[in-house]
Amino acid sequence: MPHIHYYFGNDEYALRQQAKRFHVLFSDPTTAEMNTSRLDARAISENELNNAVSSMPFLASQRLVILENVSKRYGGQEGHKKFTAFLESVPPFTQLVILDHEEVKEKDIPNHWMVKWAAKHAEIAEARAFLLPKAREMPAWIVAEAKRQGGSIEPGAAARLAEMTGENTRQAAQEITKLLTYVNYAHPIGLEDVEAVSIVTASADVFELVDALGNRDGRKSQRLLHRLLEERDAFELFGMVVRQFRLLTIAREVMDESGTLEEAVSALGTHPFVAEKAWNQTRKFSMETLTSIYRRLLAMDEAAKTGVMPLDLALDTFIVELTR
Repeated sequence: MPHIHYYFGNDEYALRQQAKRFHVLFSDPTTAEMNTSRLDARAISENELNNAVSSMPFLASQRLVILENVSKRYGGQEGHKKFTAFLESVPPFTQLVILDHEEVKEKDIPNHWMVKWAAKHAEIAEARAFLLPKAREMPAWIVAEAKRQGGSIEPGAAARLAEMTGENTRQAAQEITKLLTYVNYAHPIGLEDVEAVSIVTASADVFELVDALGNRDGRKSQRLLHRLLEERDAFELFGMVVRQFRLLTIAREVMDESGTLEEAVSALGTHPFVAEKAWNQTRKFSMETLTSIYRRLLAMDEAAKTGVMPLDLALDTFIVELTR
């Protein structure tokens, strides 16, 4: 059985869920903590990494090492060669779970360096990609996630929730948890439950926030941001902001190619109401500005996940920079 598990892709929620599966290795929480290491490849030395995977388990049969951001540390042909050589030395009593949050296209998965290496070492390793569902796939994903969480959701309610969350699987999962709690797992989540409990108001406020940013209204933008942060987790709100600017970028591409609103609806893969609002907002941003904003958001995500800057502070700074 493989003891090296490489999970990669842009669906951060799915990657985290994969790592959680390995906590069943330990029946006792104290033993689990003593035999589990969580490491960032960019922040540790090679000796620290070797010690983490080579240390004998304490009062247990196995160790669990969760390692992130390998591709950012071991890039290029030489880096790949160095890391795969290390993998071949990992002892079988260590379950090494590697989470690589990276953008990758579906067509490129078979040629990914770790996929090719794992295929040649199938007796010790596995490699799997986890990509964010496309917009049209989200209703089915939501139905499956509700079932995984021990409940169910009606198809119409799943479609409505998908309109609100877009392809943000973490946000969708959080909303499903809230909704199942609301119905007390007593019956399937219905459309009326989604409308009553879910993020309609927050979605509208994010549209309003982006409008204020487009108008360079810093005071209003900050007021809206702080109100949203009082109601929402910073990462949840950040996902909504990222999604909104992704929609605007796609709409801008259609607009710059002399496309129509109907073509934008098709390209965005969202509800026509959402697409029309995005289409109107797009007029306030050039493609150059949207590209710059999107890159800035990716850098903020990286900074937040590596502890360089808290996400709520990064959002505040982002708004000041964009509206000054």
